[in-house]
Amino acid sequence: MSDTLAVPTSVKIVVAGGFGVGKTTMVNAVSEIPPLRTEEVLTEASVGVDDMRMVEGKETTTVALDFGRISINQQVVLYLFGTPGQNRFWFMWDELAHGALGAIVLVDTRRLDSSFPSIDFFERRHIPFIVAVNGFEGSWDHSVDEVRQALDIDPSVPVVQCDARERESCKAVLVELVQYTMSRVARASA
Repeated sequence: MSDTLAVPTSVKIVVAGGFGVGKTTMVNAVSEIPPLRTEEVLTEASVGVDDMRMVEGKETTTVALDFGRISINQQVVLYLFGTPGQNRFWFMWDELAHGALGAIVLVDTRRLDSSFPSIDFFERRHIPFIVAVNGFEGSWDHSVDEVRQALDIDPSVPVVQCDARERESCKAVLVELVQYTMSRVARASA
């Protein structure tokens, strides 16, 4: 028996999606450490630039990234990187996604069109992703099949419902992503 401590495997996960879909909320809800957030107050400069439909009360926005951590067990630690949602910050996505095991594309069915750039980003880079439908106020207006069809994603890509404010719901999304990614690796190596 060795006295050396095993170094846990670190896994990078990206939480992406359009402006105001709940990325910061998700990282905050699930992180076991106080998350690093780079939020700034929305100013008059964003009027006419940021799509405030359905998020009229939003007062802050992520300008660089959100960062959190959650230990799956003593061997595996997930590092969560939340992306900024506005077009003007997308130049950062390549750096945030570099080396990621996979991604969660968080969507708001009230503004589904804001999801397409995130999905395209991960598809073009062949980064495994799942779609998590954030049920604002605990409701889901559309079924998983309706969302899948509207987003026109591959049938193998998991689509799950979640509440980005609830830790257990966010953990279930992370488990789904890890399982999906592991099954893709297993299929590729078979």
